[in-house]
Amino acid sequence: MKKQTTIFLSLTLAFALLMSLPWLVPHLGWTALFGILPLLIMERLSAEYKTKHFFWWHFGAFVLWNALTTWWVCNATLVGGILMVFANAIQMSAIFGCFRWVKRRLGGVLPYIFLASAWIAWERYYLTVAQISWPWLVFGNAFAETTSLVQWYSVLGHLGGSLWVWLSNLSLFGMMVAFSDGRIFRWNAKARASAFAATLLVIFGPMIWSVCIPAPVDDGPELSVMIGQPNFDPYEKRESLTQEQQDLRFLKLLEETSWPSADEPVLVLAPETFTRHLVLDNVPANPTFRLLQAFLTKHPNASVIYGASTYETVFSSTSPDLCAFDMGDGCWILSRNSAIATDTSGRYSVYHKSKLVIGTELTPYPALFVPLEKALFGGPMMGKCIGQKERSCLPTAKGPVGVPICYESVYGEFCTGFVREGAKFLAVITNDAWWGNTPGYRQHLSFSSLRAIETRRWVARCGNTGVSGFIDPQGRIVKRGPWWEPTALSGTVRLRSDQTFFVRHGDIVGRCSVFLFLLCLLAAIFRPLRR
Repeated sequence: MKKQTTIFLSLTLAFALLMSLPWLVPHLGWTALFGILPLLIMERLSAEYKTKHFFWWHFGAFVLWNALTTWWVCNATLVGGILMVFANAIQMSAIFGCFRWVKRRLGGVLPYIFLASAWIAWERYYLTVAQISWPWLVFGNAFAETTSLVQWYSVLGHLGGSLWVWLSNLSLFGMMVAFSDGRIFRWNAKARASAFAATLLVIFGPMIWSVCIPAPVDDGPELSVMIGQPNFDPYEKRESLTQEQQDLRFLKLLEETSWPSADEPVLVLAPETFTRHLVLDNVPANPTFRLLQAFLTKHPNASVIYGASTYETVFSSTSPDLCAFDMGDGCWILSRNSAIATDTSGRYSVYHKSKLVIGTELTPYPALFVPLEKALFGGPMMGKCIGQKERSCLPTAKGPVGVPICYESVYGEFCTGFVREGAKFLAVITNDAWWGNTPGYRQHLSFSSLRAIETRRWVARCGNTGVSGFIDPQGRIVKRGPWWEPTALSGTVRLRSDQTFFVRHGDIVGRCSVFLFLLCLLAAIFRPLRR
């Protein structure tokens, strides 16, 4: 028993370490190609040892992996971070537990096909319809800082990376099992050669494909972009500085930076929630909007996109939304996290963030949780922001731009919606300062590289801090700002009109995985228990 515990503990630690390295250390995404092996080996040994309560071992492995990679969430919310780690681990363990149940009913490779397809189907659910989701640890994100290996994400998206991780690990595991039980020595020479060749192809084939994909032709028109990174402490900025002081400091930062020629259009980016209390019923009356208009009169070639906490007033006898705030006398307030675009004409356009952060911005499944909050706490305990249902772009002098706000940049297929709506490039606005100097903001930055590859669009990323930069259509960060320093970055992006296979056709890997998962599940349910 002691030997078994030592082996299982070693395999648990090996799994957690190998699967954490891609998120913690640059250029180590390839460790995910064999990072699941320790978990698969431990599961096989548990069957041989007839281990009781094996659930706690794989649950512990998933808890450790989640904690090692995303512990920094606790810097923003301790309770939320702990809940996130355990809730995500429980779901991962549920998939693994279903795999073990299927393994008792189906023989051969089918249980392992079920495991891979069920996992990717769950990742797709997280990325699409789930209101309680944390897709940070989607296996395909492992290559966010090893983008040279996954240029083919422009075809299959980052769930294609999840498929690669599973195929590689299962191929290696199959070869290990064939060696351990001596089966490989009973194969003839052609069978052994085919098995080795297939394993090598699964592991190295996508790498070769990535190298062979030609670089996107980047000959579209240029747009100058100036990114303002004001570096306000999000925990203190509302108390230590007035909104006007913040606005003036930001504008001073821009004025101290060299500008392009006077006749060249310039897009200025300010971060997420740069200003607050912006009433959508009368945007021109907002003090920040007026200061920006005064700034634009001195730079008539410029336009601005900035983040804002916005509110919309609705007069109705009944609530217009379950998350609306009742102000009395038939007046309701809708809260939103928005991006505002404006230029010297004084006209403006608005986009509302759709993929909202659970707890701080979003009350998931409001029909259930809003009444529950009232019953238990007497009022709201979670955020009540309301997003818009469809993607839309914001205008610039040279064409529309998609503006994923913060958390939205984690969702690959979601971001393709901006391109289908005509976005010539992407401008991510965010505020990653909540987490401090941790791997969190670096991971978030790297995910924008995957969005650049999937859409073959330039990405201009503006953060309050942590960090701003420019990313080309191959996912390379060509320019970036420092951490925790106020700075202004100037650069150019190329505007593109073409659409990648992934943009046109969406997440084929995820849809096929859902179908395959359902087939395997039906086979396990209706097939008699094998002897």
